[in-house]
Amino acid sequence: MKSLVVEDDPLSRMLLFSILSRFGECDAAENGKEAVTRVEKALELQRPYDVMFLDIIMPILSGQEALLEIRKIEREHGIKELHFLKVIMVTAMMDFENITQAFEAGHCEAYLTKPFKEEELLEHLYELKLVESDSAREKGW
Repeated sequence: MKSLVVEDDPLSRMLLFSILSRFGECDAAENGKEAVTRVEKALELQRPYDVMFLDIIMPILSGQEALLEIRKIEREHGIKELHFLKVIMVTAMMDFENITQAFEAGHCEAYLTKPFKEEELLEHLYELKLVESDSAREKGW
């Protein structure tokens, strides 16, 4: 599994990175603009990400804005919605308005609220069929 963590908070970024690194290649970005660049580069190299954990509230380009741009880039590369990058939105608050917007637009598959539990993160990966339950248990779930 190839994953991308997009988080402006260094502690949250490090925690997500350390968990996801156990399941394969993991990259990190500090803001939405950097995320867009990384996703586009990965597509150009034909090494796309499988999942992205995307913070909603960030400087430079918010998670919502970055996600809209990423979906546009995916379409430009001929990727159909069924094969879009799986996105799990991350927020420090119960920001139902932003979460609802992302779901209604069909842009994300799940969300985590900070502080999150590792089990919640792993459950999302399992539900999205990115890891098998046995694999998740072996990795500490």
